[in-house]
Amino acid sequence: MDTERKYIVGIGEALWDVLPEGKKIGGAPANFAYHVSQFGLDSIVVSAVGNDALGDEILENFRGKGLHTLIARTDHPTGTVQVTLDGAGVPRYEIRENVAWDNIPFTPELEKLARETRAVCFGSLAQRSPVSKETIQRFLDTMPDGEGTYKIFDINLRQDFYSAETAKASLDRCNILKINDEELVIVSRMFGLPAADMKEACRSAVREFGLKMLILTCGTRGSHVFTPGSESFEETPKVEVADTVGAGDSFTGAFIAALLNGKDVREAHRLAVDVSAFVCTMDGAMPALPEGLLRRAR
Repeated sequence: MDTERKYIVGIGEALWDVLPEGKKIGGAPANFAYHVSQFGLDSIVVSAVGNDALGDEILENFRGKGLHTLIARTDHPTGTVQVTLDGAGVPRYEIRENVAWDNIPFTPELEKLARETRAVCFGSLAQRSPVSKETIQRFLDTMPDGEGTYKIFDINLRQDFYSAETAKASLDRCNILKINDEELVIVSRMFGLPAADMKEACRSAVREFGLKMLILTCGTRGSHVFTPGSESFEETPKVEVADTVGAGDSFTGAFIAALLNGKDVREAHRLAVDVSAFVCTMDGAMPALPEGLLRRAR
């Protein structure tokens, strides 16, 4: 591992989730970076916010959490998402368009960061606009490849803010795909994977896209990690759910933190499941993790 490449980056949307009880910081890349930082790794959020009070609050909130950022200020408004929860605490999202994180610029500072990055997590949502899509893809293309480097495509399909073209460009650039069971059905149709058999669809995706790993989450029915030569399965712990906002991002953050700290896939998977279950018991996407969970990644 090149010692100059030390950062773990979440790139994409940083926004306010407007929940029934009030607004909370959200956005999958920010959630991911926050949880990685709790494990003692150097994580950075890359995004954009507006020149407005909501943007000021996001930056102040991240500073308060000790979270490092490379966040541009733009003339577009800071992003907001109206979140409603169903009876099981599962969120539904109404995502405002043409906001700051749709306009993340590719700057010399961002190019330098890409060259120093060990792992990056990105999704499809922030690629709904041409500006941020170009920035994310340039970041991935600039970031070095090699052993111990992870490019995680947390596909995160939201509303109709995705396309087969963007999905294919992202799959060609990533080496880890994280997807849930509902998204797997959509992706299987997009790319002709064997949709009738969930596991075979995942194995086919690993082969077709040259992935190091594919992480499949199935809600209360457990989760799988597929590699070219193995499969790991973990049951979902039974917990009293407050809400599931950010649980998947905490899973990804814990999983990658464990891998980067030398844990094997099964150890990383078990930790990710337990972290995600804990986050489900808390309100909001960025609760502080208990020391017992943090120790397991060291």
